[in-house]
Amino acid sequence: MTITIDWENLGFSYMKLPYRYIAYFKNGQWTQGELTEDATLHISESSPSLHYGQQAFEGLKAYRTKDGSIQLFRPDENAKRLQRTCDSSLDAPSANRNVCRGL
Repeated sequence: MTITIDWENLGFSYMKLPYRYIAYFKNGQWTQGELTEDATLHISESSPSLHYGQQAFEGLKAYRTKDGSIQLFRPDENAKRLQRTCDSSLDAPSANRNVCRGL
């Protein structure tokens, strides 16, 4: 699927796109994750993000080049930021840095 983007007026506001990547932490490890068309964020009622304000979110940017290939913008830096958040304030399991490279 190809999306037309007005690159001259690209800002920081929300842009609904057809896919997003989501991974879950289950049974002591991260799932491989998958692309989904579901734009609704499903959160358990017992989630620490609701009860204690503990959460982390990192948006990875990608763009399509003139030849049609897809490039990720600094995926290693995204993974490092996410890991710093997990280490410093969440007491959360390590994020899988290789996930950002495998999309």
